Amino acid sequence: MSDRYSFLNTIHFKDLEFLYNKYKKDPNSIEPSWSAFFHGFDFGEKNYKAVSQSINTKNHKKFFNIENKNENGIIQKEFLVSNLIHAYRKRGHFFTHTNPIRERRKYFPSLDLKNFGLSEKELDVFFESGQLIGLGKTSLRNIINYLKNIYCGSIGIEYMYISDLKKIQWIEEWFQKEKLRFSAEEKKFFLKKLNEAVAFENFIHKKFVGQKRFSIEGNESVLPALEEIIEYTSRKYLTEDFIIGMSHRGRLNLLSNFFQKNYSQIFSEFQGKEYKEKSFSGDVKYHLGFSKIRKTRQGRCIKMNLIPNPSHLESVDAIVEGFARAKIDIIYNKNSNSEKIIPILIHGDAALSGQGIVYEVIQLSKLKGYKTGGTIHIVLNNQIGFTTNYTEGRSSIYCTDVAKVVLSPVLHVNADDVESVIRAIHFAVDFRMQYHEDVFIDLLGYRKYGHNEGDEPRFTQPSLYKAISKHPNSYNLYKKRLEKKGIINKNDIINMEKEYEQILNRGYHEARNIKWNVLNSFLEEEWKNFPIVSNDEDLFKKVDTKISTKKIINISNKIFSLPNNKKFFKKTESIFQQRLEMISKKLVDWSMSELLAYGTLLDEGVHIRLSGEDVARGTFSQRHAIVKTEEEEEIILLNHIRMKQGKIQVYNSPLSEYGVLGFDYGYAMYSPHVLTLWEAQFGDFGNGGQIIIDQYISSGENKWKISNGIVLLLPHGYEGQGPEHSSARVERYLQLCANNNLFVVNCTTPANFYHLLRRQMKLKYRKPLIVFTPKSLLRNAKCLSTIEDLSEGNFQEILDDTSVIDINQITRLIFCSGKIYYELLNKKEALKDRKTALIRIEQIYPLRTEKIKKILSKYKNKREVIWVQEEPENMGLWSFVLRKLGNLISFNLIAPSESSSPSTGSYLDFLKIQDEILKKSFF
Repeated sequence: MSDRYSFLNTIHFKDLEFLYNKYKKDPNSIEPSWSAFFHGFDFGEKNYKAVSQSINTKNHKKFFNIENKNENGIIQKEFLVSNLIHAYRKRGHFFTHTNPIRERRKYFPSLDLKNFGLSEKELDVFFESGQLIGLGKTSLRNIINYLKNIYCGSIGIEYMYISDLKKIQWIEEWFQKEKLRFSAEEKKFFLKKLNEAVAFENFIHKKFVGQKRFSIEGNESVLPALEEIIEYTSRKYLTEDFIIGMSHRGRLNLLSNFFQKNYSQIFSEFQGKEYKEKSFSGDVKYHLGFSKIRKTRQGRCIKMNLIPNPSHLESVDAIVEGFARAKIDIIYNKNSNSEKIIPILIHGDAALSGQGIVYEVIQLSKLKGYKTGGTIHIVLNNQIGFTTNYTEGRSSIYCTDVAKVVLSPVLHVNADDVESVIRAIHFAVDFRMQYHEDVFIDLLGYRKYGHNEGDEPRFTQPSLYKAISKHPNSYNLYKKRLEKKGIINKNDIINMEKEYEQILNRGYHEARNIKWNVLNSFLEEEWKNFPIVSNDEDLFKKVDTKISTKKIINISNKIFSLPNNKKFFKKTESIFQQRLEMISKKLVDWSMSELLAYGTLLDEGVHIRLSGEDVARGTFSQRHAIVKTEEEEEIILLNHIRMKQGKIQVYNSPLSEYGVLGFDYGYAMYSPHVLTLWEAQFGDFGNGGQIIIDQYISSGENKWKISNGIVLLLPHGYEGQGPEHSSARVERYLQLCANNNLFVVNCTTPANFYHLLRRQMKLKYRKPLIVFTPKSLLRNAKCLSTIEDLSEGNFQEILDDTSVIDINQITRLIFCSGKIYYELLNKKEALKDRKTALIRIEQIYPLRTEKIKKILSKYKNKREVIWVQEEPENMGLWSFVLRKLGNLISFNLIAPSESSSPSTGSYLDFLKIQDEILKKSFF
């Protein structure tokens, strides 16, 4: 319905007349509820008389001026009522009873009748406008009671900003039709879960005094809510898979009472025992992941995964979505609208409105390469963030206002009213399954204690916590309600509470006999064939990445030949023609080697996902993994190598690093058999995803005992493009390297890059791979490899100088890494220098020091060993090299002087700096 009909006295008969005329021509041309309204009212003499007979004569004259037969007055009154209905739909959520512990803010104008040109004298007048809410012709009193019941009770609905009128109608009809009636057994079950939530927290509070647990108290109803999600979806939609992400609040409670993790294991973690796996540091108990196959109340088997998370709150959102998408692609036949799987994100109110990752993830929700068929968002709204009131924590009215970005409906629910919570769950599930879009439930409760159980909240919120201290919990409220209705008696309650207390005590005593804590069995089945490897022997073991020349040429002809029956842009045709010509010369450049790595893996049945900003074409117009015809038909030649090959998915991402990198990490978390790559537009922009790199990629194996094979492609190199287009911050990644957790590589030949990518999938284990990829080398005439290098070679961690004629003449060794090698080579050739050997470190971490030792011993007449880098002295590899190799040999450093910025913004200054580096390297 148009906003011009929405509120107060902006009412004109000509507006109604316009709609009515449209209705007469075609009833389907206007919004359905208006069509129903006109059908019932009919605007004729017949209805005029009917309305006249439905009210008393005194009021009749006053409001409708019957003496003057003013039909317009009657119509306008109907329109005022319809306006009132629209206002309840649009603004009713402002006047709900959704806050369990304090008065709501006051919003004006209110929904009082006087604001709509109506009065209490008309409460018993019958109006055709009842058609708009499915009541038919009825009294204004009935209309208002009905509207208050739907829009102003324990549930507040926000949806009128949605642009799809059919979707609005579906939402309104759902609330008009869905009159949920819960059986006595269902109500007893809800009470049982509320008791578990409360009793678990009380038990820990007494047994482990002062320990942090981040209590769920104040939002206990999330437990029966989650139980209802799995029960309802598995029964009605045959859903079998649930991927859940949440932060610390209430996590331990859900692990025990929803995921059914052993109480003894949880209590053992509270007792602070060491982990049996000494090679893992572990994490705090409320960060750990968990996988479970369990049964619903009706005996259906379902799979549940709780994704491990750090304290960076909403960062897990992106991981969940990527994880769910991987399952959709691999298990559920690439049906991104799959009803078989549901991602569920449980947010905190302050984090939801304060963390930018939420916006990034929501923007992914409808995109081809990232959608997961709709996510159910549940907000544990305790009305406070750490110690910050909501008035200081956000500018928006609601913490969920970010949902409006993608026009998702939002339900604000009183967390104390468990049956309303369950009703909201049913709506969320039905909406998600109907439209395959996100939906939000704002579970408005409170936080019983401070941020943690040792924190004193009265320092900053004395009045709020005075109210909380007097407020009964949702279990006690619902218990009294069921007792009053005779659904449960005191003996039932005593038995229920006693039975659960015995379970807790049994777990507590069993925990005493547990000697070691064990990292949870997260994804054990999916990763059972990929052991965690940390010793040098396995890491440096040569991997066979060879493939026949004949096969490479055959694949090259498939992936570099454009279809003859399609029209392409001339430059596209030229690029692919040049590629075929290079193949005929048995040569490949960087881009060709990358595509051939993909092509050979696809031919062997490996699936690939490549995602990031501009990855289809490539930031530097180098890749062209997707080619477009002049009619903009998209063609992926890599998917046309042979029948039953692996498939590659290539997705240009939004301008997001944090969200997309998290998504792809989550994708790789579930799929060890898929080569998953994320490319930064420039390596410098990887810092936008630094939280994912720090908290997941580098430390996930050590904290959570999970492997991940994600590949990061980070364009790096100094070409005078300024501070933000030069450095991928190599030094930062090296600071994260320990315990053989990552591969960090800076290749300088197409063949080495080719073998590196193939090695990643041939390894018997998985490690994240960080690759500093080139920019200028993409078109450097010397940066070429032969097909023989691809077919016969393998990945080389260190590249010695193969141009050396006489080892005995070498007096200077220059060690370097990356693109600076070619500038050093050009300088060496220009000088006709035969005294210098250039040695490239291709795999920076783990560093193969034994091979470096052999190279050093090989050049017996060396007098000087130099480390050369184009990054400033305080950046790049220098600190790492000094730490790792300083005890082997004394290096002299040649690098630009230390700087707070990666590079100068002046191209002329850049040339001077590079020239100075090269001069110092040879003189």
